[in-house]
Amino acid sequence: MNSRIEIDPAQLPAVDRHAWLRLKGHCIALFNDRGTYYALDDSCPHQGASLGGGKVSNGSVQCPAHGLRFNLATGCMLNQPAVKVATYPIHIEQGRVYLQLPDQENP
Repeated sequence: MNSRIEIDPAQLPAVDRHAWLRLKGHCIALFNDRGTYYALDDSCPHQGASLGGGKVSNGSVQCPAHGLRFNLATGCMLNQPAVKVATYPIHIEQGRVYLQLPDQENP
């Protein structure tokens, strides 16, 4: 199952900006790329650098630590799609923005 969480409008980044969210144990980088929202795990799979501080262009984000680029929609690393970052679906309904997170299972 998944949890659907409404994002407070004050937390939404302006166009071509980013924001960080901590929701249900997830650190999420939220991007607004040319008016479209994308949510990714904030940790680069290479060495854990924050993707939220990376440069966004042409639908991808560049890790500020080592320059790896990830597609905002799929989370896949450009030129090596087997390496990817978790993405979280965004839904907009009646002007409200929702983020869908996987439920965490108890061990």
